[in-house]
Amino acid sequence: MHLSNSLSAKRRGWTRVSCVAAGKQLGSAILTGPDASRGGSIELEHTSRRDDAGKRRMFRLIGSVPETRMSIREGIFIFAWCCACLVSTAAEGQTYPAKAVRVIVPTGPSGGADMQGRLMSKRLSETMGQSFFVENRPGASGTIGAEIVSKAPPDGYTLLATSSLIAVSTTVYKKLTFDPLRDLAPISQIAYAPQLLVVHPSVPATSVSELVALAKRQPGKLNAGSSGSGSINHIALEMLKQAAGIDVAHIPYKSGAAAGTALISGEVDLIFAGTAQALPLVRSGRARAIAVTSPKPSGVLPSVPAVGSVYPGFASANWYGMFAPAATPAAIVNRLYKEVVSAINSAEIRDFMRREGAEPVGSSPQEFAAYLRAEIDRYRKVVETGKLKLD
Repeated sequence: MHLSNSLSAKRRGWTRVSCVAAGKQLGSAILTGPDASRGGSIELEHTSRRDDAGKRRMFRLIGSVPETRMSIREGIFIFAWCCACLVSTAAEGQTYPAKAVRVIVPTGPSGGADMQGRLMSKRLSETMGQSFFVENRPGASGTIGAEIVSKAPPDGYTLLATSSLIAVSTTVYKKLTFDPLRDLAPISQIAYAPQLLVVHPSVPATSVSELVALAKRQPGKLNAGSSGSGSINHIALEMLKQAAGIDVAHIPYKSGAAAGTALISGEVDLIFAGTAQALPLVRSGRARAIAVTSPKPSGVLPSVPAVGSVYPGFASANWYGMFAPAATPAAIVNRLYKEVVSAINSAEIRDFMRREGAEPVGSSPQEFAAYLRAEIDRYRKVVETGKLKLD
């Protein structure tokens, strides 16, 4: 990095300073003021260009500093320090990762979040030259794993691969020790996957209307499993109960896989499950899919209607995304975002996702942050109506 300035301008009482690094002008500043021996005022204004992380870096001090003894030379020193911070931040993204990266999946194995987390970790290991390894930390609807990441050092070596349950948990739990909007840095939304409403083959219902009619004839008799109280599957069940006005007993399990096992054993009558989890059960004949939660039928099971065809506006989905701890350098977040998008754009991964009923997304950190906020607002209404708050 080096600085250059206009000497002819300096003789007139001001100087323009440019900061150049790696052949790029990072920004410039105008400093005005008298010689240090006479005091007076100094003004510094600097507006940078966008850095390699795509973020506009601004260091600005505008206005007069009365009776200062700071010279223009000292003002240039301040500007150089600001530019050095910028260069240091960009360098972090270029050298990352220097060691193995832990990817926390806050659910048990075999679920959608686990599958997406392992898919991305495998690809990132191949393209970034270091091991990205998955660690499952299930419990409390994903909040245990998410809390671990929120409190990890913001250096990019502990990441979170989770699902839409992070938006739900924020609205369900009264005493969360973290706030995903404040304590996590979104990297990218990986995919969007609708849920399937599936029933045990013994349940005498082949459609949503028939299931609702059965539930109304037998209030509280049908049992519905989920991957835990406050999970996205539980919320989907609550959305159906509110829309149809039915009474169905909710039985929470520790994971989606456990709920699926309960369904095929006949322990519960129905579940909402992520497409990746439900498809093997449906294809093997151990469960019957009667509806999909996306606004339109899924391309994987085009003959299965949407719940919204009976209850307009009904929509629920498992989306998957990656997060880092808040305050992780923007250059590292941006590097991960680019690598995730590159992985998603590969034909191998796109084809795999679509076979499993998911649609690739690859949103930017800013887009993902806005989407997360909107999802939290949407689920809060369901939770408040159903009085689903948990301690």
